[in-house]
Amino acid sequence: MLKRNLVLAAALGTGVLSALALPSLTTAAKAKPAPKAVNDGRAKCYECHEEVKALKEGSKHAALSCKTCHDKLDEHLKDSSKAPVTRLDHAVCGTCHKSQYDSFFEVHYDPNGARKEKGVPGGRSPMQDKLLAGHGFTFEHTEPRGHAYMVVDQFASDRFQGGRYQFKGGWANYDKVGKTWDILEDKGPNTKIPESAMAGNPTCMQCKTSDLTLKWKFLGDKGGKFDRTSNVNDVVKAVDNPLGCISCHDPHGTQPRVIRDALIQAVQQNTSGNIFSKGGKTDLKVIDFRGFRKIGVMEKTDSRMMCAQCHVEYNCNAGGQWSDGKPVKYDDGRTNHFPLKNAKEILAHYKKLDFYDFKHAITGARLIKLQHPEAETYAGSTHDKAGVQCHQCHMPAKKGKDGKKFSSHSVIRPVNDVQAACLGCHPKDSAAKKKYQIETIRNYTKGKMRKAEYWLGSLIDTYAAAQRQGVPETVLAQAREKHEEAHVLWEYWTAENSDGFHNPGLARDSLTASISASKAGVKILNDAMQPKKEEKK
Repeated sequence: MLKRNLVLAAALGTGVLSALALPSLTTAAKAKPAPKAVNDGRAKCYECHEEVKALKEGSKHAALSCKTCHDKLDEHLKDSSKAPVTRLDHAVCGTCHKSQYDSFFEVHYDPNGARKEKGVPGGRSPMQDKLLAGHGFTFEHTEPRGHAYMVVDQFASDRFQGGRYQFKGGWANYDKVGKTWDILEDKGPNTKIPESAMAGNPTCMQCKTSDLTLKWKFLGDKGGKFDRTSNVNDVVKAVDNPLGCISCHDPHGTQPRVIRDALIQAVQQNTSGNIFSKGGKTDLKVIDFRGFRKIGVMEKTDSRMMCAQCHVEYNCNAGGQWSDGKPVKYDDGRTNHFPLKNAKEILAHYKKLDFYDFKHAITGARLIKLQHPEAETYAGSTHDKAGVQCHQCHMPAKKGKDGKKFSSHSVIRPVNDVQAACLGCHPKDSAAKKKYQIETIRNYTKGKMRKAEYWLGSLIDTYAAAQRQGVPETVLAQAREKHEEAHVLWEYWTAENSDGFHNPGLARDSLTASISASKAGVKILNDAMQPKKEEKK
């Protein structure tokens, strides 16, 4: 299988909060011979930041002065209580990596426009309002745009803080990219537009932006400027940039890395059997920065893990306990959690964790609200087994204006550019043939999704009828269990963004299992109602 290499974009630093000495750590990227020693005063920095030295010296960034990414260093060196300023905007990296920088902010003008609601006829989940009754996603759940819009699209959603944050200039500026508060405006704390929700929490923002890296302690525990329990609007005002280069590329030494805390925790808890491991090993060296933050660096690029910082099912919400219904609030570590389990495993995982997101408004079933589980879906698929990584299809190599090849950071949908995404590995096929295959798989999966929705809807309607007829609670409880099972096997695929292409077999298995569970629930209720119908005759 033909493979392309991801060109590593440089990034800026988490460094100055670091300090735990690990003398044996050797994480410098294997590249060109080490540049000559630079006498820029870094030795003074290294006295406290030995991890930074291990990452930086001998790497491609060895010649860069600490002042490239950090301001007010002189004041910090004179008085360590005065923290330096770490420059976190993309332009710092864009100075040297212009092609990557420009492609990140490239706008994909979808002919159908943006703000495409999932819960409408023709959307990914036409029956969403009924099947998610009682959850804030019913107010707005739109298809995602590119990474440059990760922050603004979250803040400007009708389900986020009552619609308080809006695009400056309205629809005319909907395609504007850049800093958050050049694009959005705050309509004020008293804003609550009709048909909107007050959702939003600090944990959810950890994959939308890198601006909080130095303000957020590992897992959002107390000790940083913000934590899991912080006022969400205070956190919003501290976010001015979308996902940054430092999420995937170490700024000190250019090593591929991850910084998402719950992902690091999940990998550490199962280093030999997690979805990224090969031969019982995971290429991730975890570095602890004075107990405040952790990062994980790799010897080789693994974009499956780098993308899994966001493209996974994760819990960032408050909810309830499966065992007794008691509330789970944001002070509980379960509100920042990565299961790394696929559609057939996820319900059992959450039951063991003793957590559910919400109760359905009609049946009272305890339901899991799925996010975007691309990483878990892809794991074990045909492409995964062949060694293909996310960047090869979604960030294909392009030639820049300078004539040099680079990995595009605009993140394409392969179906929209089959030539770049597919034909490097499938040179004997035509673009038309590969697109035909992609759409065939997606059409088949969407058919199963619609059938699963139909039977879930039937289960909900039958439950309501049974409840009106006075069917015993013991029977209703059995039906709720079937609802809980059927729901997670269906909704996983409305949240996963490939319409089954990432793993067609898993999609079919779990969606047909959802249909079967719903049918079983309907039968339980109909059987219980039949004697009552006979009594009325």
